[in-house]
Amino acid sequence: MKVRSLIDQLDADHNLNRSDYELLLKEWDSSDAAYAAAKAVIWRQSYFSNKIYVRGLIEFTNICRNDCYYCGIRKGNQEIVRYRLTEEQIMSCCREGYELGFRTFVLQGGEDAWFSDERMCGIVSAIRRKYPDCAITLSTGERSRESYQRLFDAGADRYLLRHETADAEHYKKLHPPALSWEHRMQCLQDLREIGYQVGCGFMVGSPYQKPEHLAEDLCFIQEFRPEMCGIGPFIPHHQTPFAQEPAGSYELTLFLLSILRLIKPDLLLPSTTALGTINPRGREMGILAGANVVMPNLSPTEVRKQYELYDNKICTGDESAQCRDCLETRMESIGCEVVTDRGDAPGR
Repeated sequence: MKVRSLIDQLDADHNLNRSDYELLLKEWDSSDAAYAAAKAVIWRQSYFSNKIYVRGLIEFTNICRNDCYYCGIRKGNQEIVRYRLTEEQIMSCCREGYELGFRTFVLQGGEDAWFSDERMCGIVSAIRRKYPDCAITLSTGERSRESYQRLFDAGADRYLLRHETADAEHYKKLHPPALSWEHRMQCLQDLREIGYQVGCGFMVGSPYQKPEHLAEDLCFIQEFRPEMCGIGPFIPHHQTPFAQEPAGSYELTLFLLSILRLIKPDLLLPSTTALGTINPRGREMGILAGANVVMPNLSPTEVRKQYELYDNKICTGDESAQCRDCLETRMESIGCEVVTDRGDAPGR
């Protein structure tokens, strides 16, 4: 009953202390998860009705200077075929997406130095001029504060930067020495101060992760209050040091989606492709746990298989229209409606 009372407290107050989160994460069971999901859906519906926002994902480069131990596009992966899209190709993806009803474009890529501030600002400005009614989201990793400011001034609205873990020692076990937890956190703070709608997030079940680490993540999100939060189960990639590590828990991921909705009821919360990869109905179940965003792929089909952050990623062969139609059908099957507006965070 202690877990239920903590869920009730979170539902009422939208915060717990770290020890309570630890207890929640150590003691929950499937019936507690269903209890939390029911409350999470009530909050989702109160802010968003049954609307599910779509974001058009454009994976524009799989070249990355970093060697993160969990990532399939890490610099050390010699097996992968590298690519980067031209500005013309990116604009073509946006044009196709706009015709399909997308009003948010998410430009995601590795930390590819070829995409300098000048090039990225040019791309962002071109999208802003062509599609002034659309939101532009960037997810290109760690950059300088000055770079983030230039991109914001060029027309970017949102920035997604997963913090990966709120525990500095755990962060060191997932990343090479060139990357630091302190810098990642500073980047998130810079983005917030500049004025972006900011998204953070973490992997569920990443190597060395303990309930205490997840409790830290929840406390961080509770304090930082991002507009968006992306979580998904860790799925190993065969060309990484973590190739033999077990995948993260599907059930725990769903439970954490519900907990995040209770922490911040107006959160923009994706039901991720990783969830759909680990379970055929994962994205639907993510929505039923409290999520309210899905991200169909607008990238050219010929490069999708090369943007493989983890093994067995779904939807790599589908055309953009197929991705959108598939997700619309899936959302309708659980009583939800895919909507085509920008889907800004409430109050923005």
